[in-house]
Amino acid sequence: MSVIGFLRNFDHTNNKMDSCSIANFLLVLLLSLASLCPVHGTHEEDHNTNYAKEILSAAQQDKQWLVSIRRQIHENPELRFEEYNTSALLRRELDQLGITYTYPIAKTGIVAQIGSGSSPVVALRADMDALSLQGTVRLIFQPAEEGGAGASEMIKGGALGEAEAIFGMHVAYGIPTGTIASISGPHLAAVCFFEAKMIGIGGHAAEPHLSADPILAASFAILALQQLISREVDPLHSQVLSVTYVRGGSASNVIPSHVEFGGTLRSLTTEGLWKLRRRLKEVIESQAVVHRCNAYVDMKDEEFPPLPAVFNDESLHLHVKRVGELTLGPENVKVCEKLMAGEDFAFYQELIPGVMFSIGIRNEEVGSVYSPHSPYFFLDEDVLPIGVALHVALVEIYLESRQHAVKQ
Repeated sequence: MSVIGFLRNFDHTNNKMDSCSIANFLLVLLLSLASLCPVHGTHEEDHNTNYAKEILSAAQQDKQWLVSIRRQIHENPELRFEEYNTSALLRRELDQLGITYTYPIAKTGIVAQIGSGSSPVVALRADMDALSLQGTVRLIFQPAEEGGAGASEMIKGGALGEAEAIFGMHVAYGIPTGTIASISGPHLAAVCFFEAKMIGIGGHAAEPHLSADPILAASFAILALQQLISREVDPLHSQVLSVTYVRGGSASNVIPSHVEFGGTLRSLTTEGLWKLRRRLKEVIESQAVVHRCNAYVDMKDEEFPPLPAVFNDESLHLHVKRVGELTLGPENVKVCEKLMAGEDFAFYQELIPGVMFSIGIRNEEVGSVYSPHSPYFFLDEDVLPIGVALHVALVEIYLESRQHAVKQ
């Protein structure tokens, strides 16, 4: 029986399934999945092989459904907090599967819930830009991951509920389809953006003494900012300060009245980001004074809310590692790299333990070799049932282990 079949046999009133224990659902947006399906029996080592085959087989039976949903979303992309069609599609599928949900949260977000409604509660988060076990799974369909801090808005709307742990998954084009990678501790950076305006006195280039040159002030400020990383940050603590654009002047014989520049700050610790923000403002304003200019620094917090660092809980990382080895084989579970990219999944981790791990999509035969931010990005859709199977196993084994711990 497929995972959809399992779900439709689930009695949501009595929390029972004809012959199995967990139901399923999914979301795919650049392959963020939230899915559950049941398996038989226990999960001791002597059942590992049967368990992996059964769960992957169930997910593979629904591959065409998964591909169809993903393609509908991919063909109709929507920007942050404007995912109305995507949200409607998901609600339609939830309705067809008989899963209750809360909508709207954070404008277009959805939180669905399956299970008994009792503790323990575990959450699966997927961004959109039946169980006969005692426990609950919350499926968090989140808008506005790309720059809108949608996770923060979902939290304000009560998306986490009573969840005690949360799992998130992101595609990785650097590792092959059929593999995953995870790491404990620091994983992704705390991130923010800035824009500075250096205001001087414009004039003719032949009479610089009558001007206050904002180009010179901006140049010194940009160079001084680089010293923050090389001379004020512990070399063992990863931070980035990149000035990515400079705008000012349009004539070769005129000193402009102002110059604008901006960029991004990143740190593998949230505390490091806040210190870097403070020092950036101090340096720019001080260099303005030295060069007889005025400086205004905008941290762009309203347009691009700063993100905390993603810090993976060690015990949940070990859980992902164990489940990955069980489902995919030990040789297909890798150590994830630390990256200076950001992810608003970190907002959930500020409240409850969580882990964000990577699922491989690299497949040179089908052209799945580019970053999700590349115009050439192409998804190896063979990864869809693998992602579903992993989410199934993650929550089923987690809830089962929690029940064993309570009984002991």
